[in-house]
Amino acid sequence: MKDLAALRLERRRRAHTALVLLALALVGTCAANLALGALDIPLSKIVAAIFEPLGFGAGDSLAAHERSTLLAVRLPRVALGLLVGSSLALSGAAMQSMFRNPLVEPGLLGVASGAALGAMMAIVLGEDLASRIHPELGRLLVPAGAFVTGLIAAWAVTHLGRVDGHTRTAVVILAGIAINSIAGAGIGLLTYLADDAQLRTLTFWTLGSLSGATWPDLRVATFLVVAGSIILIALRHPLAMMELGEREASHLGVDVERTKRVTLTVVALLVGAAVSLAGVIGFVGLVVPHLVRTALGHDARFVLPASLLAGGTLLLAADLAARTFVAPTELPLGVVTSAIGGPFLFFLVLRLRRSAW
Repeated sequence: MKDLAALRLERRRRAHTALVLLALALVGTCAANLALGALDIPLSKIVAAIFEPLGFGAGDSLAAHERSTLLAVRLPRVALGLLVGSSLALSGAAMQSMFRNPLVEPGLLGVASGAALGAMMAIVLGEDLASRIHPELGRLLVPAGAFVTGLIAAWAVTHLGRVDGHTRTAVVILAGIAINSIAGAGIGLLTYLADDAQLRTLTFWTLGSLSGATWPDLRVATFLVVAGSIILIALRHPLAMMELGEREASHLGVDVERTKRVTLTVVALLVGAAVSLAGVIGFVGLVVPHLVRTALGHDARFVLPASLLAGGTLLLAADLAARTFVAPTELPLGVVTSAIGGPFLFFLVLRLRRSAW
């Protein structure tokens, strides 16, 4: 018993240390994104400008063009990257715990493509009309459309994956592939119907980017992501119990069906918000939780908060690479994350094959 208690204590200490290190890595990545780019800004000036409203630092040391770049471009972009990366990674971690499968993520289950279809429907079919009625309505229509269709996709996958009262992972993944195919057909049709201006916007959604970050959009996204993240983190104990099996979790007092409904609804909310603001960014919800589980184990009580921190760090690092590798132009963010996630998934498949042998 003492050895088991010591092992649990050591595991908890290691997890807490990892969370601290991930938080420091996130702060460092944010600082690098604010400082580096086509225009490099000294970190001392950035710190002075941020703390100037509080009466600290010499904010006037920033030149006018540096201040404009920092406050109007890079700060909202970093905030958006933090929100999108954290929400995608946290969603992936929650779904992996719920389905007890490290290969499950919102993209594979069709939630991301479903959300993208809703956002594109709003852009092509309804955004101009909504903006004529009220300016704020046009801004809210895109995330609302992404949320609704993402929720429909999540519900369809869950419903189709239930066989004789049990969730079959293979059926769930096949249903996700089918939904991805249907959403892809819808996206292709909308691309055909779009005019030139809408096509440029649709290209943004299909490739993914943080370049469209604005403070008004971030107000809505921040509320959605923060609220959804709090709910998922609060569900970390039931999700940890569900990794033992649905029947075992039920015997331990977990309301399994309620946990599933809430988790899928919140995942649709987070993914819908992320897709509506940054487009389709793949593999973050798969790579980050899997790396966290490899380092910390499969306990959702630690995997979920660690994935939240690591997701923001990874996406901001990818965005920094997208902005600096071919400066002064910019690579699509979705291309960078796919370049990272594709080989990682290939490596994971090879490792699973070796373990099967």
